[in-house]
Amino acid sequence: MLLRLYLTGTTLLICYVLLCCASEHDKRKGEIIHSPPKNADNAIKLMRNGTRADDRRPEAVTRRRKVKKRRRGRTNDSGCTRLGGICQLNRFVCQGRYLTDECSGPQTRLCCMPVGAWSVLCSGHYNNRVRSCDMHGCGAFNSKGGLKRTLDLVCADYGTVSAPFSGSLAGPVSQKDAAGFQYDGVKLVNDEHCVKILNIRPFRYAGTVGPGDPLGYVLPLQERFAGITSHLKLQMCDGADPSPFV
Repeated sequence: MLLRLYLTGTTLLICYVLLCCASEHDKRKGEIIHSPPKNADNAIKLMRNGTRADDRRPEAVTRRRKVKKRRRGRTNDSGCTRLGGICQLNRFVCQGRYLTDECSGPQTRLCCMPVGAWSVLCSGHYNNRVRSCDMHGCGAFNSKGGLKRTLDLVCADYGTVSAPFSGSLAGPVSQKDAAGFQYDGVKLVNDEHCVKILNIRPFRYAGTVGPGDPLGYVLPLQERFAGITSHLKLQMCDGADPSPFV
């Protein structure tokens, strides 16, 4: 009887041990089957972007977008350079003065004009262009053998003349040439400059003006000098050459 009980207990113990081992084996097998691969996180991230790991198209597209952005950022500053200035960000120091609407790009890029440069006098012109030689003479200062004390700037007949700098109008002025022809105009002065602007019909002879304010219009010369280049005349009050300022 005792031997039978002993064998029965031993058999039950062996069965329990075998069942425990089988259960542990199944548990480990399930973990191996359900555990994600090591690169699963990277695969998930790539799938969220809609591309595969070996897909190179996003990198190429990004490179093309950068190139296009740089192309759109190119600027054309010819409007400023024609006036003798340079385009720069307005946070930089400009020794002269800034002009607006002459530089492309962001609104913070302005045209820095050098010290002493005057604004354009004649409407419809990008710069102050000195009259070249024609059948009636030349427009440069000191031409005619050093006798010419004025500088001629090309302007269309009846074209509007603007103030080259801020200052005060100091009354009418006039000049007669060797042939007796009289050029009327107005005097403009400030702390640095005093200039007579001739061959114009001023709108007024007194008061203050700023750069670009209308002063008058150019008087026609074709009626007396057929074929001459229409122009106005600049004469410094002290007889100096106004060329460095225009």
